[in-house]
Amino acid sequence: QVQLVESGGGLVQAGDSLRLSCAASGRTFSMYAMGWFRQAPGKEREFVAAISRNSYSTDYANSVKGRFTISRDNAKNTVYLQMNSLKPEDTAVYYCAAQYAVIPDMSPNFYNSWGQGTQVTVSS
Repeated sequence: QVQLVESGGGLVQAGDSLRLSCAASGRTFSMYAMGWFRQAPGKEREFVAAISRNSYSTDYANSVKGRFTISRDNAKNTVYLQMNSLKPEDTAVYYCAAQYAVIPDMSPNFYNSWGQGTQVTVSS
């Protein structure tokens, strides 16, 4: 397993942008498929975006498609989530997740390593 630490959250206004980072420990980061999930108060954790170990494949939730971009830098052991045109409904705690696999999955049950989360709050 890898240890994951998210950063980059904050309070922004609707229409603003944020870039979340997730730093992973260990020398095998490039062997992990990575995902971003979010959880708003009173709601279940939901899929946001995912990327394959070699960046060839990415997936997005319909609610963020065209606004969010997931990317990774295996040399820096880091995965990113660029969030543009933020909306109040994007407010949530954002988590990154990792699984030793080539292709990622949209189900949180697929992943066995999770970060502690970073809060994103979008005001209207």
